[in-house]
Amino acid sequence: MAEAILRISGKEDRVSTRSKRRILLEVAAAYALIMLVIWTPRPWQKILWWIAAAAVAAIAAASFNGIQALGLGKKNLLKSLWIAAAALLMAAIAIIVAIGLHTLHLPSGGAFAFVKVYWAYALWACFQQLLLQAFFLPHFLRLFPSRINAALVAAGLFALAHLPNPTLTPLTLLWGFVACLLFLHYRNVYPLALAHVVFGITIAITVPGPLSHNMRVGLGYLTYHRPIRNSNRLPQP
Repeated sequence: MAEAILRISGKEDRVSTRSKRRILLEVAAAYALIMLVIWTPRPWQKILWWIAAAAVAAIAAASFNGIQALGLGKKNLLKSLWIAAAALLMAAIAIIVAIGLHTLHLPSGGAFAFVKVYWAYALWACFQQLLLQAFFLPHFLRLFPSRINAALVAAGLFALAHLPNPTLTPLTLLWGFVACLLFLHYRNVYPLALAHVVFGITIAITVPGPLSHNMRVGLGYLTYHRPIRNSNRLPQP
């Protein structure tokens, strides 16, 4: 009887070890592809982006546990909307400060131009938030017994993907950690995605482009060239 119990226990340990190895491989493969996209020059970057997106989607589909697990349901949506409201309040404060410092820069052309410039970024920000909450965080929750440790590791990887940008890296570390904790409490990604959009656009319009390199990360940050104003150009003959 005792031998049988030990055999079963050993088998469960081996299964658990194999499961953790699989989780580590999935995370490593997905993150390596993401970093490869970030540090690859164009036009190869676009091709690698689709490969990375397809790989992450395939890995996520293999462990799909339903819409609610992804945070895409209605659960706690109303209770968590205060997150988006708080983001808007902080954005308003940042804009007021930027006005005082004369660093606020908006696209010329009014609301239509604003939407035209930032709609693609808004979609990208929502995708990043979904990737953090619905892919990386659940994987680390299965690896670490502590939810705090899982959130810290997920936030750390999120921040590392924004290197070497000195503005975005610390901010994404802080936001990534807070967002993971909020997601674990409410299990709804919508207000977190909205907050991400608000924070990102606020940084883009309040922090000077030469300082943030126009929100670029990876190779894009290193190859950024400050735009030359027309007034500084030599007159044409």
